[in-house]
Amino acid sequence: MGSTRPEWAPTSRRCDRRTCVWWWSGWAKVHPDLEPAAGLAKLWSEVMHVCRLDEDDPASAWNAHISRLSSTAERLSGRRFDAVTFRGPGTDLTVGLLPTSNWMAASFTTAAGLEHHPNLPTEEVFTTPDPERVDGVVRSTKPLDIEGTLIEGLTVRFQGGRAVAIDAERGTEVLRTRSERDPGAARLGEVALVDGEGRIGENAASHIALGNGFGFAIGDEADRRRVNASSIHIDFMIGGNDVDVDGVTGDGEHVPVLRGGAWQI
Repeated sequence: MGSTRPEWAPTSRRCDRRTCVWWWSGWAKVHPDLEPAAGLAKLWSEVMHVCRLDEDDPASAWNAHISRLSSTAERLSGRRFDAVTFRGPGTDLTVGLLPTSNWMAASFTTAAGLEHHPNLPTEEVFTTPDPERVDGVVRSTKPLDIEGTLIEGLTVRFQGGRAVAIDAERGTEVLRTRSERDPGAARLGEVALVDGEGRIGENAASHIALGNGFGFAIGDEADRRRVNASSIHIDFMIGGNDVDVDGVTGDGEHVPVLRGGAWQI
């Protein structure tokens, strides 16, 4: 997402016990109805839960979770959808895919053969779309934070792959300005799908990202040359239990992918 370091967080990378407690105490403001100590304790409990540290065997729990996400990504890739659609309140959006767009989970292998999960916690499967084939209107289902500015009630209209209208109840100009930063900033670099079983708010909904795309999610060199390039990458949430997601085949058939937050594929 477009969030950055909160104003009360330490500016140094060094983190002794005092500064770490200060940093996390600031984050405890997410529970403003509680006293600071109680808010901090509840925050730590939630961090433990979303990171699966409350499981009997956290490492095994993560491996099983990533395996499930990877299996879903493999099934999606195997269908070779030409596009995905999102339909729900205020949303009717079609996102075209490149011929060799591969769906992925956050599981990678280093050059030395070490499997690692660099995006923890994670609940998504994602790919890189065709930046020239995005059309329709989409409503953000969660607020977006960009460097301390909260953008609420966001709607974006796309035409021919480009965001041609950005409106919000609050913070509109911040995202509009970001989308004008370079030629690729108003086009998509990512589309991600999330079911309703996720544990963390940042990944709790399907989302799209304005800006830079991921070449590693594309199988063919010619297709990789078409991936969107930009100096920004801003995720915003567009999914939810009331947003239906379909995969569209090359023949135009719509195949249910998410219904009521549950995988259909």
